[in-house]
Amino acid sequence: MHKDDNIITGRLYLTGEAVRLTLADGLIADVEKAWEDDDKSLIIAPGLTDLQVNGYSGLDLNTHPLMPETVRDISVKLWSEGVTTFFPTIITNSSERILNYVSVVAEACKRFPEAAGAVGGIHLEGPFISPENGARGAHPAEHVRPPDWNLFSEWQEACGGMIRIITLSPEWPDSADFIRRAAGSGVTVSIGHTAATPDQIRDAVAAGATLSTHLGNGSHQMLPRHRNYIWEQLAADELCASIISDGFHLPDSVMKVFLRMKPGRIILVSDATSLTGMPPGDYNTHIGGEVTLTEAGKLHVKGNPDMLAGSGKSLLHCVETIVSKELVTLAEALDMAGRTPCRLAGLPGDCLPVSGGLADLVLLQEKSGGLKVVRTVKAGQTVFRTEF
Repeated sequence: MHKDDNIITGRLYLTGEAVRLTLADGLIADVEKAWEDDDKSLIIAPGLTDLQVNGYSGLDLNTHPLMPETVRDISVKLWSEGVTTFFPTIITNSSERILNYVSVVAEACKRFPEAAGAVGGIHLEGPFISPENGARGAHPAEHVRPPDWNLFSEWQEACGGMIRIITLSPEWPDSADFIRRAAGSGVTVSIGHTAATPDQIRDAVAAGATLSTHLGNGSHQMLPRHRNYIWEQLAADELCASIISDGFHLPDSVMKVFLRMKPGRIILVSDATSLTGMPPGDYNTHIGGEVTLTEAGKLHVKGNPDMLAGSGKSLLHCVETIVSKELVTLAEALDMAGRTPCRLAGLPGDCLPVSGGLADLVLLQEKSGGLKVVRTVKAGQTVFRTEF
């Protein structure tokens, strides 16, 4: 450990105040005004929390066989992006594969401290989603099925209760009962990949749904102009909404409307795939088939730039992008990628850099065109560092 790892100096991301933090036992032991000779060029912010990670840097959480080492390696690689907590996202698959994948994530957290510290829980995206083209997205149609509490309980038992978020569509009969039971058990229920009617959306909210998954994506190309599931979710004050602000998934005007409709309740997610962090080029994937990752980081079906094939950018890039478009301030974007998802997921602490707070932190340097991660701290330990 570096001799000065227990001391952090910089500017608080919310106020710009120059401070000196002392870390001890995984917590922020003390916050004091910075000394005159301390470096104040770095921004101190909460570590980023990504609720939706399908893979990263050539590693895939939905390719068989999934190995515990894959979960560990993604945990470590994400530190360089300032992500201190992430939710491995298991998508629609056969019941046997889902059982296996959630069990492997749990095993990784038992075997590897890196995974145990970084994994906030499992995000199960499907298989209880819409079977309709468009709404289903890239999820395999043959494995889509209606909500099944007994099956879900089997998966949950296999991973020791690590499924903390489930994305489903409330268009299925008896969805409200499933949502009520899931929410009652402490699972965050999110609406996504849906073709539900406005009435079904309202019933889902009444039953306990509290989140919308990548709102505006995983949806039909054409919708009724007034009565549709996007408007209904925007109008539901009970719902937070995650968005992929990578510059490709949503137009600026749509993000602006979403931000105005849900102030303080928008969460940034990467929806990162195994191609996030990889060199540009053509790839063959198990879900999208032949795809192209452009120099700019856009991931689309090969030969069809208008058809996205997932996300090719990190959560930090999503922060940079939404700030560069002047839709929010840097402090607001860092909250949307840090404190807000942290609260929604029920993680301990308020994720603020204050005395007594959890020492999950990222130190950032503002550079032309974006942000550079200089240091990432997890539970008081420096897990990533670079020169600045």
